Amino acid sequence: MSMKSWNLTEAPFPSLNSPRSELPNVMKNFLCDFRFLLLLAAAAFIYIQIRLFATQSQYADRLADAIESENQCTSQLRSLIDQISLQQGQIETMKEQKEQLEQECGQLKALVQELERKDVERLINKEQAAVAAVVIMACNRADYLERTIKSILKYQSSVATKFPLFVSQDGSHPGVKDKALSYDQLTYMQHLDYKPVQTERPGELIAYYKIARHYKWALDGLFYKHKFNRVIILEDDMEIAPDFFDYFEAAADLLDKDKSIMAVSSWNDNGQKQFVYDPEVLYRSDFFPGLGWMLSRSTWDELSPKWPKAYWDDWLRLQENHKGRQFLRPEVCRTYNFGEHGSSLGQFYKQYLEPIKLNDIPVDWKSMDLSYLMEDKYIKHFAEIMKKAKHVHGADLVLKARNIDGDVCIPYNNQPDFERIANEFGIFEEWKDGIPRTAYKGVVVFRHQNRQRIFLVGPVASHTCLLQGCFLGSSFWSYTPPFVPFFQNYP
Repeated sequence: MSMKSWNLTEAPFPSLNSPRSELPNVMKNFLCDFRFLLLLAAAAFIYIQIRLFATQSQYADRLADAIESENQCTSQLRSLIDQISLQQGQIETMKEQKEQLEQECGQLKALVQELERKDVERLINKEQAAVAAVVIMACNRADYLERTIKSILKYQSSVATKFPLFVSQDGSHPGVKDKALSYDQLTYMQHLDYKPVQTERPGELIAYYKIARHYKWALDGLFYKHKFNRVIILEDDMEIAPDFFDYFEAAADLLDKDKSIMAVSSWNDNGQKQFVYDPEVLYRSDFFPGLGWMLSRSTWDELSPKWPKAYWDDWLRLQENHKGRQFLRPEVCRTYNFGEHGSSLGQFYKQYLEPIKLNDIPVDWKSMDLSYLMEDKYIKHFAEIMKKAKHVHGADLVLKARNIDGDVCIPYNNQPDFERIANEFGIFEEWKDGIPRTAYKGVVVFRHQNRQRIFLVGPVASHTCLLQGCFLGSSFWSYTPPFVPFFQNYP
């Protein structure tokens, strides 16, 4: 189909001067042209719509892709936000932990400063007036430790500068540590030893090896780090008498002056109620009593380098270690051992420890003259108190002693003979390195029927020449012909 150009100069309608016959033809041509134009316009419209639809489809696809991408971005953003929130939460938690740690560090720092201040104060007081440090040796018995601390503080508060108190714990039992740190009146020490224990004999308890290590560590610290001149050693199952500190203060001067005194003890192995009477009486002994004892730095200088791996108390009872030196002990105990359960598994507890008499009578030790306990005077003093004793031997010794008004001397020939007599009266039968418990120059003394003294006199006395005038010429010695009177140089 050919298209006719539309010329505006050419009139679309017939002029008025055109003949009437031409008018219908013109109208027909016009209508045809108009339809053609409409068809053309419709085609253009349809084309445009198709293009528009195609474009819209493309845009819709792109939009869907964009929306999907946006959703992915949104999801990733949310995940990122969640991670950031989680990290922020962790950061806040870490900040709180940091603040808590800083607070705890501050508290620990304050505690350390307070402990250092207390140590400085104690050291200052020690330099000024300390008689002896008092150390409680503890391990894993928090209830026992509390009872011991309360007993000590009951009498120590008024003399705290003279007797600064320490608790030395072996190991890391939390209850013991917490209990010790709950008291401001003492200084806490902790011995942590992870070195394996090798026992020397099969079946031995390693506890005795650990105890020996702990004692050495604690005493080294008190003598060499804290510079104390004397130390009183207690265990975590002891109560003390009201005059405990006055007694040790009075004895400290003797310990310094008389080098034949190795240590001062508050304990009497035969201190059961039925065997004691006078709380003012003190004795010298060749047997180390332990259970609440004081020694000096000069003695520790000697003992520390050769301290044993185990059984330190029996080690001190060997002649090669005490070297003939002696120990001071009271007639009436100034300590009471309530520890039925411990490393010794309750050995001797019911028979010998539970019935111990703890002194409850005030003694004015400051006004007493204790010079009679010096080595050069005591041998004469002991001879004097034995001179009045009446001599008994043979069988039924307890019955014979009851029928005598006054003190009694009974000889024994050897350890089995001593054990027989000791068993009759009920006192300790045990010996260590040839020495009976509580013995002085082979003589064991205890009370019987309240005031009466019983002297069990052994063969070792024949080598000391102690008692002439006391028994010379008496039938007492005819009981044991080889038994020579001792103290004979001191009429």
